Amino acid sequence: MSIERWNQPMPFELNEKKDLPADTYSGPAGEDIRPREEETHRALKSRQISMIAIGGAIGTGLVIGSGTSLARSGPGSVFVAYCIMGVVCFGVLLALGEMSTKYPTKKGFAGHGTRCVDSAFGFATAIIYLCKYLILSPNQIVAGSLVIGYWNQSINKAAWVSILIVFVIAINTMGIKWFGEVEFWLSFIKIITLTGLILLGLIIDLGGVPGQDRLGFAYWKHGRAFKPYKVTGDTGKFLGWWNAMVLALFAYTGSELVAITVGEAKNPRKTVPAAIKKTFFRIIFFYIFGILIIGMIVDSSSPLLAQAAKAGTSGGASASPFVVAIKAAGIKVLPSIINACILIFTISAANSDQYVATRTLYGMAKDGHAPRIFTKCTKRGVPWVAFMFTGMFMGLAYLVASADALKIFNYFVNTVTILGGLTWVSILGSHVGFMRGMKAQGISRDTLPYKAPFQPYLTYFSLFMICLVCLFKGFDAFMPFDYKTFITNYIGIPVYVISYVGYKLFYRTKAVKMHEMDLTSGSREFYDIDDSETDEDLHYQSLTWKEKIVWQLKNW
Repeated sequence: MSIERWNQPMPFELNEKKDLPADTYSGPAGEDIRPREEETHRALKSRQISMIAIGGAIGTGLVIGSGTSLARSGPGSVFVAYCIMGVVCFGVLLALGEMSTKYPTKKGFAGHGTRCVDSAFGFATAIIYLCKYLILSPNQIVAGSLVIGYWNQSINKAAWVSILIVFVIAINTMGIKWFGEVEFWLSFIKIITLTGLILLGLIIDLGGVPGQDRLGFAYWKHGRAFKPYKVTGDTGKFLGWWNAMVLALFAYTGSELVAITVGEAKNPRKTVPAAIKKTFFRIIFFYIFGILIIGMIVDSSSPLLAQAAKAGTSGGASASPFVVAIKAAGIKVLPSIINACILIFTISAANSDQYVATRTLYGMAKDGHAPRIFTKCTKRGVPWVAFMFTGMFMGLAYLVASADALKIFNYFVNTVTILGGLTWVSILGSHVGFMRGMKAQGISRDTLPYKAPFQPYLTYFSLFMICLVCLFKGFDAFMPFDYKTFITNYIGIPVYVISYVGYKLFYRTKAVKMHEMDLTSGSREFYDIDDSETDEDLHYQSLTWKEKIVWQLKNW
């Protein structure tokens, strides 16, 4: 695609171009990358983005879903799976970091696909990502209502669904400043909770609980580290590890949230690379070290764990492997407290998922892949038309009132996993095109605002692994064949292919030629828009925790 073709209006884009102020920069398709009235605002601060990067994607997949993985596959398989998928996740984030700091567009990373591969590729990426979050937000609301049921089963879960929906609507309609602050504190609580659980697990493992012996790696011995799944022998152990890979993908999915915030970050070239580096340590400590601790303190053959895995999110805190270990150690006070923390996990996830769904649809409209009306924003910078459309899908959460609520939740999880995997395929595919375009035009990677390590090798490895997981994630649907499981495991692939092929045939788009790829427009050479942020953050970090609370109240 030539530069001239790039600047032509997309299918849903207005033909006329608005006059832009002299101090603005017009990017691809006439996009004004400086915030105007009734556009999304660049108001997310460095500390907010950093906290969201560290804790924003941590959800029930790690705290609860890891129990199912452990029961099926054993601690060794789960640990190896989380390590490998952690490398893949980090590769995705590095790829996003390079592209998002070079082109901090409000179109989302689907815009990178349009620029570096093909307009049809960008459209398919946006459709898949939008579908994922249209499902995820109600899915997390369902999870929240099930978690509340841990305390009280007498109240209809639909009532809790209504309360959670109202909360999500309230936070998402009050502007990015409120969203950033709420997610900052919710992420902070999640980080404190997980840190406490990991430290408690370490204490339990080392025999720090009165009356309990040191465990060490006792549950890894006698062939229990790698459990067979579905079939016996080495083949069964391999399938156990592969199933752990699939569940690890679900736990890691959503880590790309930090790249969505780039369109509303004050200083993306500084904040995004810093956030990605912190995400690496989050992967190491919370996911890899956390899953290692779980495998050390919970017997994968424990009846309590099997019961927890069967209950899933509907079991609330009792479904968490951490709680299984706490009960086994004879500690009686913590499960209810942990359930409250898990509820915060689900509320935070529902809140951020709705944010991503809205911004994805907004980005599609900015990129010409959706009607222009979805770009309309309030004075607070909230894309209100996009929010109203995506918010309607939260009504799916009322399916929890049915008798098959847990089954519906699991179907959602299967669908979200394949959509998340295909999103990563698109991100990595866009990065491959981006790197090839730079090479074809003789542009050194040293000129990038953020030059990621281990490239291009990490991108190719991550792309290979995620393609394998997407293709073979539903193997257990054939053992024996279950059409419902098969559909939910693979429905994302035909949606992805139809979106790409249909758009390409209808609009007759052509793949971007490497030597003609637009690598200049939309790349801002000035990133000192708001240097006051640095001084403000330094002042904030110097305050005591009491002063921070007062400061937050004053600045809201």
